[in-house]
Amino acid sequence: MTKQKLERPTLDQLNKELQRRSRKRDYSRTMRGTLYILITVAAVAVLIATIFLPILQVYGSSMEPTLENGELVLATKMGEFHRGEVVAFYYNNKILLKRVIALQGDQIVIREDGTVLVNGDELDEPYLFEKSLGECDIEFPYQVPDNRIFVMGDHRSTSVDSRSSAIGCISDEFVVGKVWFRFWPFDRIGAIN
Repeated sequence: MTKQKLERPTLDQLNKELQRRSRKRDYSRTMRGTLYILITVAAVAVLIATIFLPILQVYGSSMEPTLENGELVLATKMGEFHRGEVVAFYYNNKILLKRVIALQGDQIVIREDGTVLVNGDELDEPYLFEKSLGECDIEFPYQVPDNRIFVMGDHRSTSVDSRSSAIGCISDEFVVGKVWFRFWPFDRIGAIN
């Protein structure tokens, strides 16, 4: 039997091995830290998008010409509603987008030609292509109940909205938020009026 002689590593070899293991440990620590940061940032982004800035896709033509089918918009859940703003709200497990026409306590009259009067004053509606009474089964004058808003789509002849008793006025609790910015398609990017 021959004995194999074990070769002892040199001091230089030991130092190189220690440096290699140290770099490996530092790399693992850096990767773990980066992964934790990425997961945290993604969770915060999802939380913000869900709670404060929901991203919505437009379906249908009820808000044309302001919003068109397939566009992506941002909504915000902060602040009070004002006439003329576009809001998103839940209705029958869907999210609908419509324009605020009147607030709680306001009195509404819609003439046969589609002209809207709120508290006796005719609304200036530059966002409309054409006025229309549309699908309307409520009696005028109509007063908006407390903690509700009266909404209508911009494409009045096709929109089903607060003029129909099926939808009616929207309770504050069902409002997702104000729709304020379009970011897709890029050629129509910008604030929503």
